[in-house]
Amino acid sequence: MQLLSIRSIAGAFVAAVILAILVVTLTLTGVIGGGEKKRPEPVLRPAGLTARLADFNEIRGWRSDAIDAALAPFLLSCARIDALADDARVNPSEYLGENAPVGATLSGVAADWRTPCAEAKAIAARTYIDDSARAAGARIFFEYFFRPIQLVAKLEPEWGGGAPKLDKLGLFTGYFEPTYEASRYRSAVYSAPVYARPADLVTVDLGRFRPELSGQRVAGRVERGALYPYPDHAAINAGALAGRARVIAYMRPSDLLYLQIQGSGRLRFSDGELRLGYDGANGRPYTPIGKTLVDMGALARENVSMQTIREWLDRAPDADARKVRESNESFVFFRVVDEALDPALGPAGSQGVQLTAGRSIAVDTRYAPFGAPVFVSVSDENEDGLPPLRRLLIAQDSGGAIKGAVRGDIFVGSGPRAGDIAGQMRQMGEMYILLPAALVDRLPPGALSK
Repeated sequence: MQLLSIRSIAGAFVAAVILAILVVTLTLTGVIGGGEKKRPEPVLRPAGLTARLADFNEIRGWRSDAIDAALAPFLLSCARIDALADDARVNPSEYLGENAPVGATLSGVAADWRTPCAEAKAIAARTYIDDSARAAGARIFFEYFFRPIQLVAKLEPEWGGGAPKLDKLGLFTGYFEPTYEASRYRSAVYSAPVYARPADLVTVDLGRFRPELSGQRVAGRVERGALYPYPDHAAINAGALAGRARVIAYMRPSDLLYLQIQGSGRLRFSDGELRLGYDGANGRPYTPIGKTLVDMGALARENVSMQTIREWLDRAPDADARKVRESNESFVFFRVVDEALDPALGPAGSQGVQLTAGRSIAVDTRYAPFGAPVFVSVSDENEDGLPPLRRLLIAQDSGGAIKGAVRGDIFVGSGPRAGDIAGQMRQMGEMYILLPAALVDRLPPGALSK
């Protein structure tokens, strides 16, 4: 009897402890109690898009923009499209989602763009009495040969569960072509090597194997018939590529990081200058170091900009600055640009044409094709204090951080002034792509929402 009582007491004690833990857990998570603790908001990730046929009259800024400034960069893209066969897909990376209607495409084939490109050339060659007439002529051209399609991002919880969220607003940032001091020899100041693309780096376009992976790539190196991940940023800094990749030059470590973020730039030596272009990356995930600094508590989210990040890196001890830089596992390789370029334009973007300051935009090519006119109309209230951007641009570039249907990175130009502007740009807005009217007219039912 005494043993039974002891067991009963022990069982009751264990049950009470379990109940207490359960009550505390439910209280802390906000399931019971005062409701002060709530479940964290789910992290949303891009999961596709909804495309809506719009009207030019509803696009804020369409009537006030100098539309004709987009003609010249559009014609540069047309030259690339004109080189394709009539039945060639304009955007091989396109993936509108597994629920997209069969045959739906927002890029079409090269033949769909022939007439608009030919007419654009004629419009650009005409003589106008003044700039206002030229802008009006360009606007009439785009309104006649194109249809505006508003892109609405489809977002879903990162860990599943819950209905997708539709968001017509996306983030628009800026980038530029920087110029940095460099050396042909390593020194205490110029200690970071600028690597050319290693011979053993293999890049795989996953969309060639599975349609749902269009626009996604991995990189690595082949060993014994298998593809292995390429060394990350920290490993490369530790010497993983020593003797395996050509060193183009040496830079200050933080300058190299910013060159890699921009994707191209110029190096100034005591005896001349080099222009560098993007030539691949190690395939590791891109992590904005601004996020790293926010997570560390070093910067407030609302104060993150290229300038504040650079100020922190310059003030921090070398070991701390290196750790933050290496929190971004991605590492970019470059090539020396030795072909003749138009000095009035920027570097070549991913489409292979030189970028035009203020009129070229980097996009996620799963949703927007290279060469497409893109109208960006940002909200009145923005974090950067710059005037609201409402402008017609041409999709001519892409980037590792440019993910999502409503997301763009606008090429601002070259030099320090462009860098100041690009570093501040962080605007939320709507995005419309202009597609050839004939292509839109033959889209299958259900491809566009109302």
